[in-house]
Amino acid sequence: MPYTTHRPTARVLDIMQLLSTSKEGCSLTEIATAISVPKSTIVPIIRTLCERRFITQHGSNKYTVGISALIVGSACLQDMDILELFKAQMKRIVNATSEACQLGVLVGGDVLYLAKEESPEPIRLISFVGKRLPAYSTAIGKALLSEYTLQGLQTLYPQGLAPVTERTCTDFNHFYDECQQGKTLGYFTDKEEISPGINCFSVPLAYHGHYIAAMSVSIPSFRLTEEKKEKTIDALKTSKEKLEHTFTELNINDIDFFAKSFQSQPI
Repeated sequence: MPYTTHRPTARVLDIMQLLSTSKEGCSLTEIATAISVPKSTIVPIIRTLCERRFITQHGSNKYTVGISALIVGSACLQDMDILELFKAQMKRIVNATSEACQLGVLVGGDVLYLAKEESPEPIRLISFVGKRLPAYSTAIGKALLSEYTLQGLQTLYPQGLAPVTERTCTDFNHFYDECQQGKTLGYFTDKEEISPGINCFSVPLAYHGHYIAAMSVSIPSFRLTEEKKEKTIDALKTSKEKLEHTFTELNINDIDFFAKSFQSQPI
């Protein structure tokens, strides 16, 4: 008997995935339009998700992801021992730079942040694990998207590259060239393209010839000097080398799960 998608289940998942990528949340009408389902069909689904606290309704009639979704998602990360390898190197990077370090993977056209080590500085980047951002506007995203062809990027973003800040690159050709330049340099940059006043530097992490994740360091513009830039890039490259060597040396099986669970295949 041929397999067919269970439509009611698919609608629940469509709603959760939509809300996970919406910073301000979505109204009932916006949800129905986005997943192409009548409002009357999704009303009972929305009510059940609210009752079980997988989504939350705010005063503006917008729905956002709820605490139960966070609890379920966190259970997955708790079993990923491989994250401890990343975190050890991220702590080393923070000690070397005094700036925040983040780990992210590519999910569709977004970067999903899996881990973060805070900066000891009083003024620092405000972000959190589980956040998703448009990959083309982040240093981590550029590192992971550098495996894509120009046509592949255009296919991944059929609506174009919408600006997040006034410095976000919105031209496919320019963005592709920037990614290729990053591959040549060995690191990627975000110059206030996702958050005003914040600059990021990133390196991708490869396993079996494919980028599975990337690490970045975020530095406020007023603390960014040429010396700090060089120190940051050196720390990132050193940790990249150590992690990739560890993956190969230990032949870690868990990383296959890590890669297949999140990473989109380049096109």
